[in-house]
Order: sequence, then C-alpha cells, then structure tokens
Amino acid sequence: MRLIEVQDDKTRKAFHDVPRRIYADDPVWIPHLKQDIDKVFDPAKNRLFKKGGVVKRWLVQDEAGKWAGRVAAFVNPKYSRGMDQPTGGIGFFESTDDDAVATLLLDVAEAWLKEQGMEAVDGPVNFGEKDRFWGLLVDNFHDLPSYGMNYNRPYYRRFFESRGYQVYYEQYVYGREVGMAVQAPFERKRAQIEARGGFKVITANDLNEAELAQHFCTAYNNAWGGHHGFSKMPLKQAQRTVQTLKPIMDKDIIYFVLHEGEPVAFYVNIPELNQIFCHVNGNLNAVGKLKFLYHKWRHTSDVMVGLVFGIDRRYHGKGLDGFLIDTAGKQVQAKGRYKTTTLTWIGDFNPKMIRVAENLGTTRKRTFFTMRKLFDPSVPFKRVPLAK
Repeated sequence: MRLIEVQDDKTRKAFHDVPRRIYADDPVWIPHLKQDIDKVFDPAKNRLFKKGGVVKRWLVQDEAGKWAGRVAAFVNPKYSRGMDQPTGGIGFFESTDDDAVATLLLDVAEAWLKEQGMEAVDGPVNFGEKDRFWGLLVDNFHDLPSYGMNYNRPYYRRFFESRGYQVYYEQYVYGREVGMAVQAPFERKRAQIEARGGFKVITANDLNEAELAQHFCTAYNNAWGGHHGFSKMPLKQAQRTVQTLKPIMDKDIIYFVLHEGEPVAFYVNIPELNQIFCHVNGNLNAVGKLKFLYHKWRHTSDVMVGLVFGIDRRYHGKGLDGFLIDTAGKQVQAKGRYKTTTLTWIGDFNPKMIRVAENLGTTRKRTFFTMRKLFDPSVPFKRVPLAK
C-alpha cells in the first residue's frame, strides 16, 4: 500500500473518488457535493486559513493500485483554544474494511497533529462549522442521509474505538410527521404568550435580505453565542450565511419571534436538499445546476430540515418555544408542501433542547458520535460540559 499526500489535481480528484468505491453497492449513500468539499480546503473560500488554520490530506492506494482510503487533519486555532488542551481535528475519513488502511491513515493524521503541538484530536469533524460533516454515524444506515451530514460504513466505529477514541458527546437527529398535532403544552404556551401581547411570529417573507441577516445575527448570538464551542457571530458572517442559503431557502419556513420589534427566538428550516442532490451525482456543475433548479421548481423535496432553533437566554422559561413551534407548525400544515420534518443534530450536552424535541412527539432517527482521543493517556478524559 502507498500513502500519498493530496497536493495536485490528480490527488484532489482522487479525494472525491474514494467514497465512490467505498459505497459503490450502497443504495442509500448520496455523494457530498464536490463543490462543498472543495470549499473546505480552499484558502480563498474558507476563512479559517486566514485565522491561522492549517490542514493536510492523505490518500491510501492499495496493492492493486486502487484508492482505498482518505483522511484530512486540521488545526482550527479558535476551536483549539476553547478546549482544556490544544485539540486538532480529523475528518473526511473513508476506508475500505481493512484495518491496515485505516491504521495507515489515522497514524499519519495523528502524527502530523502532534507535530503541530496538539495534545488531543476530535473526529470525525469538519474544518469549519458544526452544521456540516460533523460526527460518526453509529445507527440507522438505511434511511436517506440529510444534506451536509456525515454518512459512513458501520465498521468505521471499530477503527476509532480500537485506537482509543472515546465519545466526547453524542448527537441526536429527531424527526416527526408534519401532520401530527402539536402537543397540548405547546398550544398552552402559545395561548399564554398571545394573551400577554407584544410578541408575534414572522417569516423571512416579511424581511429584506439585510434585515434577515441582522435578525439572524441578533437572535443567534443571544441564544447561542458564548455557549461551549459556539462563538459570537459577526454580522458579516450572518450576511454570508444568508447569501449561501438564498439559492435553497424557502422563506415560508424561516421563522422569527419578535418582542416589541426585536428578534428573541428563531427557527430556520430548509428543504431536504438530498432529495434533490440525489439527482446530480455529487457535482453541481452546469448540468447539476439545471437539475437542481428543475427539482426545486417541482418541489421535489417534501421533507423540511430544521437547521437551527434558539431562544434568547433572557426569555428562557417564558413559553416562547411553544409559541414559536405551535405557530410555525400550524402554518406548515396549512401550506401542505412538506410531509415530515427533521431536526438537525442536538448534542447530548443540551438536555433542554432534547426535551423540546421529545415533547414535540419526535422520534430519534439517527445518532452520531463526536469522538476525542487524548495523546497522553494519563490525562483524565472528560466529556463536554452540559449547556447552561
């Protein structure tokens, strides 16, 4: 076998080709978009490079000359600084069911991270935000994967656990039928908030692009900014997020709660893009874009995906979760476009949001592990702290 660093067009193409061999006989697998992967490793498009981030990628070629595996290792200084010890990351890992291939890949990735001064490694994670390519899938390998979320072979878990990786936190994906009635506690909360007055629910249709970015930035920072592993969002980042979502967003399913004009809660959904991207074969080139536009026009996607939900910390315990969820749910039901909804992953470190999801009558659809390995085994392992 040969270990090869990704450095040129040939090896960059091979990095995309590896999963096609791994999942050639898997009817569920949908390739990540080539363009999405390339952005992660492009210094001109991933701002982490400008903030001191570094990355390397490797491939393994087997004895027959076929690509048998790949991995990326990276250091995100901002992520590392929030940990008890300098912590790097590995991701985009793929391997045939061969311990020798996995060992070769993980050995080189961990050795390089040690050279960068790292004392621990998290994986499989993204060289970027947590909303994409984050975690190891450990159950439900038969349902359609959600766009931007990892999908892997069940045997990958063996590779990581055998090397001393432990669960840093678990990530749960929940789902429910849109037509289900919202539970009585949510209706009660909605009625209480309406009786109090001063609150209203709006959608992205009620906002221009600049207002949408500002509302998202304000609501996100007051709900999540400062939590463990979540940094405050600059307005420019919110503006970039809105620009990224523009081609795919359905403004009817992006919600804000306003209190006297100020956004105090938000619930951002998009259509399940993998119901569309399954038709483009992993490449959003000119032909892929035409297929995307056609299926978007046809409303091919009948699943909505909740990307992020949050309530201003000053308004916790006041019933805004019920007010927002019940109001949004009734609007979605009235439109009749979506049959099911999926909530993007919720960490086990966030029991409040897990209770909200479970109280909605959802069922747990998938579990992912974010795993950590301490390079010094004498250092006590600690799981991620609970959100406050």
